[in-house]
Amino acid sequence: MIVEKIKKEIIEVFQKKYSYHQNVEYSNVDEVDLACPLFRISKLKNIKIEDIFDSIKSSLSNLKYIKNISYERGYANIKLDENLFSHDLFKLSLTKKIGQKDPNNKVVVIDFSSPNIAKRFSIGHVRSTVLGNSIKKIYELMGYKVIGVNHLGDWGTQFGKMIYALETYGSMNMLQNDPIKNLNKLYVKFHKEESKNPEILSYAKKIFNELENGNEKYLSIWKEIKKHSLVEFQKYYKLLNVDFDYFTGESFYNNKLNDVVERMKRLNILEKDQDANIVRLNDLPPALISKSDGSSLYITRDIAAAIYRSEEFKADKLLYVVGNEQSLHFKQLQRVLNKMNENIEIVHINFGLVMQNGKKMSTRTGDVQTLDYVLNEAIHMAKNSIEQKNPKLSDKEKVAEKIAMSAIVYNDLKNEKHLNIDFNLANMLKFEGQTGPYLQYTSVRMSSLLQKIDSNLVLEMNTIIDKSVFKLGLHISRIDEAIEKAYSENQPSIISRFAFELAQIFNSWYGNSKIITDNLEKTKSNLSVVYASKKTLDLCLKILGIEILNEM
Repeated sequence: MIVEKIKKEIIEVFQKKYSYHQNVEYSNVDEVDLACPLFRISKLKNIKIEDIFDSIKSSLSNLKYIKNISYERGYANIKLDENLFSHDLFKLSLTKKIGQKDPNNKVVVIDFSSPNIAKRFSIGHVRSTVLGNSIKKIYELMGYKVIGVNHLGDWGTQFGKMIYALETYGSMNMLQNDPIKNLNKLYVKFHKEESKNPEILSYAKKIFNELENGNEKYLSIWKEIKKHSLVEFQKYYKLLNVDFDYFTGESFYNNKLNDVVERMKRLNILEKDQDANIVRLNDLPPALISKSDGSSLYITRDIAAAIYRSEEFKADKLLYVVGNEQSLHFKQLQRVLNKMNENIEIVHINFGLVMQNGKKMSTRTGDVQTLDYVLNEAIHMAKNSIEQKNPKLSDKEKVAEKIAMSAIVYNDLKNEKHLNIDFNLANMLKFEGQTGPYLQYTSVRMSSLLQKIDSNLVLEMNTIIDKSVFKLGLHISRIDEAIEKAYSENQPSIISRFAFELAQIFNSWYGNSKIITDNLEKTKSNLSVVYASKKTLDLCLKILGIEILNEM
């Protein structure tokens, strides 16, 4: 948008004069909109800061949208022409499609959510799911073809544990009614029993080894467990408004593992270490490719998956939305692929844990908040809020559900992804302040104003602009920049903050202005501002995966 054009022109002035890429910052100082710190160029070029300012002042002053330029404490401070900038910005917003780049003919595969089957969908699983969903949308806006994969945790020793527990402490009848809840109980019980009798782990490992070798009985149990898990997961993905192109779990790559191992042998990178197969990685710990009993491991399946995705989808980049604690795993994965002469770029989009009372939630101990519980509480609170504020609202249950999901999604995405989050249900479900429902409410308020437009009314900017409208326009003009930064940092929290600030600035203007006036030209201008604001806010909501409501 316009502010990007202005910054580019400022940079070109410095480039032409000094062959230097000047940084242009936004300013919070009154009567200053943009600022150029001149310290670094002064040091590099060995020229006094004041002389640098004097040399570029005239060129900057001649740029279209710059009203005046001044010097203070090492900065070239720029004030924009509020009327000219705002008129052009809001006129452009009426017709220009924002955010979307042209296709770049590149493909990325994003691996996200990836819960373990046979376990309840917890509030911890929400992190990878909503982060991945938002990053997927950001890459699509940047012109990529994006393929979303749910790499289900449907293989590994845990299924030896689950089958052992089902056969020893339960029965297949437990899968007939609330199967995932019952399987979770059995999983917790296994680990309690293991603490008393460590020997049972060897039985579980043996069961998984037989499962890998095609034991029909165990395969039948495993398929039944997976079927019930997918039914439960799909329920939550629908609520979260998240979809995937493929549900290809770890088991999908079983028939590709032998080829991977044989190829490593041919390349002479596979070594024996106490009967296990490893790949040495110099400064990193060796990658364990297969155990002494021949069982495959997580990294082996990820190697097969990476090669498959690269070949099948012609992917330029593979994104993995997985927790901080898997950092070493993805470094090893990249290094092994390099040793296999695979030209595959791995990007680990890491995120922090969801903590409870300062501790990590654990399925093994049963210390975990299920999404089902949190969602029910959120819907209950949303319905209470609706009853108080808009009791005549139609389809209250559906609206409450969407408000609840926005609270859960935004609570996660407003935080920088790499940080741990301390789970607090009461704080998460507040319906004012920096929350999803606040953004939804602001969008609804904008819709209500725009519904007052007569079908024959053509929006246009005609009036003198006040400072609050200019402030709003300046923020709106930064949307493309915010998306590009969110893309380069794989950080949806940048869009979350941008949306919240936009809502704040809009509501401040709305609260101090009469939007529909007796002056038709003024009304058309005001509604143009509302239109541009809603267009921008709604794009942010879509990126975050928050549903846009017509009323609430």
